[in-house]
Order: sequence, then structure tokens, then C-alpha cells
Amino acid sequence: MKPLFSLVFCVLLLATSDAYSSSRAVRKVDDLYRENCQSCHGAGFFKDNEVRWMHGGSADEIARSIAEGHPERGMPAFGESLSAVEIQGLVVFLREKEKQARKSASPPARSDRSGIVPSRHAAFRIETVVEAGLEMPWALAFLPDGRRLVTERPGRVRVFDACWKTSTEPVQGTPPVLAKGQGGLLDVAVWTGGKEPWIYLALSDPAEDDSGKSMTKIARGKIRDNKWANEEVIFQAPLAFYSGSGVHFGSRMVFDEDLLYFIVGERGDQMAVQDPQRPQGKIYRMRADGSIPPGNPFENDARAMPGLWSLGHRNPQGLALDPRDRSLYATEHGPRGGDEFNRILPGANYGWPLVSFGMDYSGKPFTAFTEKEGMESPLHHWTPSIAACGLACMSGDAFAEWNGDFLAGGLRGELHRLRVRDGKVVESETLLSGFGRIRDVRCGPDGLVYLVLNDPGRIVRLVPAASDAPN
Repeated sequence: MKPLFSLVFCVLLLATSDAYSSSRAVRKVDDLYRENCQSCHGAGFFKDNEVRWMHGGSADEIARSIAEGHPERGMPAFGESLSAVEIQGLVVFLREKEKQARKSASPPARSDRSGIVPSRHAAFRIETVVEAGLEMPWALAFLPDGRRLVTERPGRVRVFDACWKTSTEPVQGTPPVLAKGQGGLLDVAVWTGGKEPWIYLALSDPAEDDSGKSMTKIARGKIRDNKWANEEVIFQAPLAFYSGSGVHFGSRMVFDEDLLYFIVGERGDQMAVQDPQRPQGKIYRMRADGSIPPGNPFENDARAMPGLWSLGHRNPQGLALDPRDRSLYATEHGPRGGDEFNRILPGANYGWPLVSFGMDYSGKPFTAFTEKEGMESPLHHWTPSIAACGLACMSGDAFAEWNGDFLAGGLRGELHRLRVRDGKVVESETLLSGFGRIRDVRCGPDGLVYLVLNDPGRIVRLVPAASDAPN
């Protein structure tokens, strides 16, 4: 553990408690805007959908304009009448208005009559590979022999052949899950370091006491004759941390050779994410067999969760490794606003719930802080939220123009491309919008982009506009 970490942790808990107790008194942002802003700026804020910030459009600049005003233009200062928490809530609210105006004025590109979708570097077509028969598909993985694995949240694993044909029966004998709320059978990953591939499943594990509680669990096994075999538990939290909450399981996995990184969401327990002794709201690094490799940042703290790699996470549901330098990246659900794209560093604290670019779903802001010393800031954030889910780093010849770029999906039907250079996002592009609930994003062995969609459950792929991909 880092020096004075216990003292800092206590201070952080007090700060969080203060932030939440004060948030009970703040008003909803809709009311704040109507009472303080609407008479001058109008209900829509941006007139005729023209997005124009007269005094700067960054979060800090908007907050400064609200707090200090612009008397020369007739705008009063609100720094005395509104708290810093309320001002930050108004920033999120105005960001939502901004996005609505931008989408109305310049909607994202859609396919033309030939089915081609234009983008900044590579035009593409969308092909459906699995049109029906899937119930709440959650994740996709590729086996080295050309078969594909798809998880369904109610608790099924389905095996597809190289032509996307599947048997009528799912894999038999997979681990039980508690399919409640956001829980169920979630991510799937494949490790090929042995003679026979190991299949890893992330799931909401039901408590053995039949209490209706569950917790994120990682198990591995092998699939033989469409049956689950040789099961081993890689990660399982103590029963004391199982929860009746149905939210925020996290549950993405990625391999770096024989090292497994995986996510456990905060499970609705916001205070737990800042405590290294509790499993929630963390990213872990273990060996493929579940043992702990040397060099983990908390290895000298006997009280910290085994394998702990980073903390302060809300609910990351995208995880990807950049093959060029083996660096790790994640996308994370914010609340209402503040979805994040982060580079995951060993021992780093990502700040939830002390810092956020978002506010509560109810419309009440809960923190004035978007950054704090000692906490990592996101490389990129989305406000309003895209409901970030699924992340892939591109490689291969199919979309060579995108190599090294990250594709981030969202349950609000958006697919974004992010280009990272020297630790910064230097380019961001919306590839798809209003497309359906994108649950998973994968770069396949063929270099094509595969999307797992919900409502309805199906799988599609992005194909270069000029190519004819094999079945």
C-alpha cells in the first residue's frame, strides 16, 4: 500500500459523505435552469440548433461563466446563489442541450442507397451475421479453430461455426447465474496458452445460501462435445460482499499473453470502490490460472484484495489491450453524463464517486469536482452519456486506416472511434448513431469489426466498403 493510504482513504470517505449529504439539499437541474436561466436563454438554450459558445465551451469555461457571469453582456454571476455542486449540474445539463442541438443540426452519417456508411478514414458496410435466435446476447469471443462463442445473459453459451451456424442446444453444464437486473452470464474470453483452449466466463454468481444475493465471479472451463468441463474458479469474492443489488457487475476480461485483466463493478456500493480491502469497483490482474503475478501495485499490502490493479471505478464495461505497447484501456459507465475512456495504470485511482463529469439520474448533481489531485482523469468523456459498453483496439489489414484506434460502443446505439497519440485522444468520430443497443465490440481475427446488439439480439459486422467478406 502507498504511504499514508489508510489516512487518505479515511479523508476520502469523509469527503464523499459530505458531498452526498449536501446533495440532498440541491435542486434538480431542470428546476435550476428554469428558475435562473430560461428567461434569457429560452427552453432550448441553443437557438435554431446553432451551437455557439460565446465564452468557451469546455466544462471549466461553462462553469466559470455561470459562477462569474458576464455583466458586460447582461448575464449576472450565480456564484453566490448556486453552490459549486449545482453549477456542475448545470454544466452537465447544458452539455445535454448541446448534443441535442448538434444532432439536429448535423446528424451522424448514415448509409447511402448502396449501403455504404462514410467516415473520416474508412467507409464501410454493415452486414448481419446472426439475425435471430439470441436472447440478450452479451459478449463474443473467437476460438482458434474458427468457431465463435456468444454468451446470453439468462445463462447460456452458444457455439457458432465459421459460417455462423449453431446447434439448437447451448453448451450444457455451464455455471449457474443469477439473472437479475443487469446480472447473468456476461463476458467470455479465450486463452490459448495450453494444449486446449480455456474458456473464461464472467457472471453474477448466486450466493449459496439462497438469499437472492450475487457477486461478480470469474470461472474457466473447457467445451467438449458441447458440454462444459474441467471448471476452475479464478476469482470469487467472500460471501460477505455478495449483494442483493442488481446493478453494476462490470465483467469484462482481456488477456495479455498469460496475464488476465478483469473488472468487478461497484455493485451500487459507491463507498466500497475507494477501499482496497473490498472487491467492488476494481480492475484486477492475475495469471491465467488465477495465481497472482509479481509486480502488482498492492502486492505488499496483505489486506488489499488479491490481484488488485486499479480502483475507484463505477461500472466499466469495455476493456481492451493496445497490442502496440501492451497498455490497457477501459470505458466506464458514468451516471447521467460522464462516461469515461481511461488508460488503466497500475495502482491508479479513477476517482468514483468523488469526481465525475455527471450527475444522478434523478437530475440532482452530487459533486462539484471533475478532477482531484492523486486521481486519474479520463482521456475522453461523453456528456451526455452514451452508456459505454464494449471496447476494441483495431488491428489487421481490413481497416488498416484505423489500426491502433479504439472503437467504443454504447447502449444508446452509438459507436465511436478514438485515436490516441502520446497519451491523449487526438481524434474522435461518431461512426454510428441510433443503431441499436451495442453491447459488445470485437475486432475479429479477420480484422473486421463485430458488434453484439440487444433489443433485438443479433450480431453484425462492419466490412470495408469495397470488400466482400467471407461468410
